Amino acid sequence: MMHPIRSAMRWSLLLLTIMPMFCRASDPHAIDEKVQALLTQMSLEEKVGQLTQYSATWKADGTAPITEEMRDAIEHGLVGAMLNVLGTRDTRQYQELALHARLKIPLLFGLDVIHGYKTTFPIPLAEAASWDLDGIERSARIAATEAAASGIQWTFAPMVDIARDPRWGRVMEGAGEDTLLASRIAYARVRGFQGAGLGETDALMACAKHFAAYGAAVGGRDYNSVDMSERMLWETYLPPFKAAVDAGVATLMNSFNDLNGIPATGNRYLLREVLKGQWNFDGFVVSDWHSIAEMVNHGFAADERDAARLAMTAGNDMDMASGVYRKYLGDLVATGRVPLRLVDEAVGRILRKKFELGLFDDPYRFDDPRREQATLNDPEHGRAARKIAANSIVLLKNSPHVLPLSRSLKTIAFIGPMVKANKDNLGGWSVTVPGVDYSQFVVSQWDALRNKLGDGTRLVYARGCDFVGEDRSGFAEAVDAARQAELVIMSVGEQWTMSGEARSRSNIHLPGVQEDLIKAVQATGKPVVVLINAGRPLIFNWTADNVAAILYTWFLGSEAGNAIADVLVGDVNPSAKLPITFPRSEGQIPLYYNHFNTGRPDVPTAPDRFVSAYIDLESSPRYAFGFGLSYTTFDYSGLSLSGKIMRAGEPITLNLDVRNTGPIAGDEVVQLYSHQLAASVVRPVMELRDFRKVHLEPGQIAHIAFTVDREMLAFYNARLQRVAEPGDIELMVGSSSADIHLRTHISLEE
Repeated sequence: MMHPIRSAMRWSLLLLTIMPMFCRASDPHAIDEKVQALLTQMSLEEKVGQLTQYSATWKADGTAPITEEMRDAIEHGLVGAMLNVLGTRDTRQYQELALHARLKIPLLFGLDVIHGYKTTFPIPLAEAASWDLDGIERSARIAATEAAASGIQWTFAPMVDIARDPRWGRVMEGAGEDTLLASRIAYARVRGFQGAGLGETDALMACAKHFAAYGAAVGGRDYNSVDMSERMLWETYLPPFKAAVDAGVATLMNSFNDLNGIPATGNRYLLREVLKGQWNFDGFVVSDWHSIAEMVNHGFAADERDAARLAMTAGNDMDMASGVYRKYLGDLVATGRVPLRLVDEAVGRILRKKFELGLFDDPYRFDDPRREQATLNDPEHGRAARKIAANSIVLLKNSPHVLPLSRSLKTIAFIGPMVKANKDNLGGWSVTVPGVDYSQFVVSQWDALRNKLGDGTRLVYARGCDFVGEDRSGFAEAVDAARQAELVIMSVGEQWTMSGEARSRSNIHLPGVQEDLIKAVQATGKPVVVLINAGRPLIFNWTADNVAAILYTWFLGSEAGNAIADVLVGDVNPSAKLPITFPRSEGQIPLYYNHFNTGRPDVPTAPDRFVSAYIDLESSPRYAFGFGLSYTTFDYSGLSLSGKIMRAGEPITLNLDVRNTGPIAGDEVVQLYSHQLAASVVRPVMELRDFRKVHLEPGQIAHIAFTVDREMLAFYNARLQRVAEPGDIELMVGSSSADIHLRTHISLEE
């Protein structure tokens, strides 16, 4: 292998002599000229190579050895991108091979950096619970910095799918059920990943996925079909993708599902008409893993050759892992089945990103081992992860003010299968970085709380049971531990492998015999605090009704233990709010706050049983969207409007005061909702329109102003026109969708 310094010098000389067109340019027009110049030199086989992405195979030590087949393809310029290669050593080895090819076009390296790289942040659904856009952008920024320092240029995130069905395993990757919240989070995460812009060595290309409507899969079953009206698609499911495009996202990924009978990977309407047409998206589109070939299974493509044709003509630029472009696209062009101009357009989009990243200037610019070492060991990253994790914990119950823990407690029992876990705290879609000992890097909840409390409080441990299974043999030890203590903390929930891709669950109750363990411990009469670790909303009705306090701790990442300890003792006052509705039963699913009303709504004043309801279960959720408690209390007052009638070009300002009426400082998420009483199409009973997260010291008052304009109140009518229709509109402000403190009305005029 050529020495790295000599290899870099060789590349620089090539740039200065035989390939002057490849010099880096930040001007888009200059880049376009260079892309076109390069395209004229490329053979059809080399063009198809740029549209082909391969995956490396990891070894147990985290390395990605190069197979002979892969070596040959890369050296002949027949690979455009790699995934699952990480670390400067391995990415450099692959890149050196690419520079053996005739045109020496650098490789892209992509990886699923979903919620952190070495420093693992809360799963995205948990981060969404923070409603902290700055914090979410910060976590993506750190993830990008670490991954880019390890040779990665491209992350397959953020996932911006709206999800209203917690049975779907991938609900953990997104921002929940609300379009406004998800759109703002999508924008923040793209900005975080891409930083000051592509070309900086701490920036990753972001990839908004999965385009589109994947979160509405029938039955919450992964990869399943989606059938919805175009109005629902445009109003609910597309806006987060548009927000990502507005933020400058570099790439989009197709979804596995079919949408109204057409697989997304071959959906010309989505890719060419909407994304690349109406939205003027100038990045490129990558398929999901094997999703081009899978159009045969859908029954949409006759065979893999037909699938390659359908994907390219629809607007899918890069083939992830299926190899069908490599096998068939050249012949499809040669026989006239696929126009060459479509291939050139797709290749041009990919080459443009490589120029913007500066890879033609220096293909090894992301392969600096010293920067990698320094970045992955930056202590500030852990501090940021700890803060964001603590801000993602939702206080669901606290009666009678069991939390925060009293420093006078002498003995606490800490019980459950998650108490002493390490890597399990990371959750699904976490990266295994070569050389990192996660048993040391991730502090367990046990060690964190023990360190926090010090010698003044004794902790007594019992596992009690496993996450799954019927084994109750540990119950007696757990009950004995509880009897020794003044207070019990129980850490239960899902095993981390129970949520994520291909991990849909028909039963989302607290798994195994964990709730039976809680019942046994509760029977001791000791106050019980339950920590629920999960990647989705779970059902735990008995626990919700009977224990003293509940913290929903999700999967919080590498600083989970420390963050949980911070909240338990009150060093951090919980402020998170649910980004998704928690049902009472699977029979209610899909369940979401912004539903349409019916002609016979289920309301307390309904005179008879002929209403839209269940006869065996109340319709309301267990915990509503936007819900979350604090160790302090807040009072809402002083609602006023700058006007009651909204005329064209004249927004209305809604003012109110929020006061911290409790004894300690805290953060409150003030939520603004609206409801249009009558319109040309039925409107949801309420819609989140804006929010503010404010920090208040005891007794402090925040003066909050929301600007309400026509665009905020606009919607898609039956003809898919975005309109703001005249009529009466109710405005509501509260601490959750089910806890509205202030109401008023305005009129919207023509």
